[in-house]
Order: sequence, then C-alpha cells, then structure tokens
Amino acid sequence: MKITSILVLLLSCNTFISFSQNKIAEEKFVTIGGIDQWITIKGDHKNNPVVLMIHGGPGSTMSQFEDHIYSNWKKEFTIVHWDQRGAGKTFGKNSPGEINEEFYVNNPLTLADMTNDGILVTEYLLQYLNKRKVILIGSSWGSILATQMVQQNPNLYHAYIGHAQFVNFSSNISNAFSEVFKLAESNDDQIAIEKLETLGAPPYKQAKNYGQLLRIVKKYEKINASPAPLEWSKIAGSYENNEDSRARYNGDDYSFLNLVGDDSMGIKSMVSNINFEKHGLNFRLPVYMIQGEHDILCSKDLSNPYFEKIRAPRKEYFIVSKAAHGFNEAIIAKQYDIVKNLRVQN
Repeated sequence: MKITSILVLLLSCNTFISFSQNKIAEEKFVTIGGIDQWITIKGDHKNNPVVLMIHGGPGSTMSQFEDHIYSNWKKEFTIVHWDQRGAGKTFGKNSPGEINEEFYVNNPLTLADMTNDGILVTEYLLQYLNKRKVILIGSSWGSILATQMVQQNPNLYHAYIGHAQFVNFSSNISNAFSEVFKLAESNDDQIAIEKLETLGAPPYKQAKNYGQLLRIVKKYEKINASPAPLEWSKIAGSYENNEDSRARYNGDDYSFLNLVGDDSMGIKSMVSNINFEKHGLNFRLPVYMIQGEHDILCSKDLSNPYFEKIRAPRKEYFIVSKAAHGFNEAIIAKQYDIVKNLRVQN
C-alpha cells in the first residue's frame, strides 16, 4: 500500500509539473534603461499571445492588484504589467530613503526616456518569450506613452488599443475644466463652482491646482458610470506592506508632478507639448480606441475628431455607455473583444 501510494503521488506530481511547465507566473526586476524595473508576466500557456499593459497615472501601477481584472484572459493570453520609471516597485527600487524637493528637481522624468523604456521592455518580452510581436494596450496617461511607442517602433506590435486616449494634453485639460464647470452649474454645486472659480481656467503654475481640478472631474465622472467591482482594487498579499505602499504613494506624487509640471519648483511638464493631431496621425499598425461615453478628462469631443484623422491599416472606434475615464467591467469586456478578434499569429 505504501509503494502504491508513493507511485500515485509521484505520478500526480509529474502531471502537475508537466502542466505547470506551460504556465508562466513571474514577478521580477529586469534591467531596463540602466535601472531595475518591475515586470509581472502571467498566463496559462507560454504559446499564447502576449498583451503588454501600459498603465495610467502615470503612477497608477496595476501589478499590485490581485488577478481579478484580467484573470479570465490568462487562459488565452499572457498578461504583462510593468511598473514604469517613477512608479510602484520601480520607483521604490531606485529612489532614496528621503523624498524631498531636491530629489524632485534633480531627477526629472521625461517622455523620451519612458518611451525608450517601453520599447526596451517590449524587446525583452519578445526575446524572453520567443515572440514576434506583442499586443499593446494603453490607458489614460498610458495612451500617451503607448502612442509614442508605436509611433517610434510599430514593427514590435500586432496592434495598439487605446483607452481614455489623450489627444492634446493642454486641450484635454482645458476642455475638462469647461465641461465640469457646466456640470457644476447645472447641478447648482456651489462648492465645486467656488473651487473652479478660484482655480480659474488652466494651465496652472502649480501641480496641486491640477490635482484639485481632477478631483472635481472624477466626482462628476462617477455619477453616470458603472463602478468597477470592489475586488478589483484588492492588493495582493505580497504587495500589502509598508515598503511597497510607500513606493506606490511617493511614486504617484513624483510621477504626477512630472506629468503636469510645477513652476515654483522649476519642474517642466513632460507632456505640455503633446499634440497627436499634429504629430500622431500616421500609424503603421491597426489602431483601436475605446471611449467611455462619460469620460470628461479624455472626452469623445476630442478623441473622435482625432480618430477620424488617423491613417492606419485598420482602425475602429468604440463608445462604451455607462463608462467614464476609468476601468469598469464594460471597458475590460470591450478590450477583450478587440484582443480576441485580432487572432494574432505569434
């Protein structure tokens, strides 16, 4: 009986090992652009197509969450999350113990560096996973970075899928101010009106003013959008610690400061000159855009005219009802539909 039990156990273990060899579940630092950057790679079969997610924020990493958002994708795709330079575990690994104004001033983020990082991450994945191309998804700030990546090196990607697509950062912010002011007036929201009047129309000289505007924008976006499931925001156990929490918090501040700039600190916005209507119209790969109907920050009033001007081998534009700027189930479902219908060959 003991011998039989041992044989059964060995056979079970061998079966598990054979099955697990096709899976990949890695979380690690990889040297990218001269620094260690955090990448997670997860999927049920290494032969599946690879989807590289470019997170928003720019400090809003996704690697720390439990696998609820894209859990169903792993049967058919290998999902890669990357903590960008200045965000999450990448920021924690490369930042000093004390984050102060001197650090901010002496360590600017640039779109050029981050675009180069994204291309290097892609090239690493192609070599490491033995792929010809990957599928690229960028959301919000990630749509700026991803657009830059596919503009510079389209041959690395099967397709670009942009969600909450920025077109012209200055125009997006100015339009958001105008739209949310109208909403505040129509709702007789005196608190919001007073705050908006105090802020005045952008651009702003201080980063905190952009933050105050975006808080009002988010408030009104939530009204007409279906919320994401609560489980999506659950932090995985290995990331639920003071060190990682501090890195995410500080990295979020640092990244946002470099996104919008701050005159009082002498920090320039890394996106103030972004205008894809002038410098982002020609794509040498398929382009798909997902637009939340009630997205104020990246309004369809800007993204749709931009999309109509785009020249690409194939392009499609989708408006998702009951959605705003952030993720919810309808947005993720539309992403999945697009990725699934690509039917890419590795």
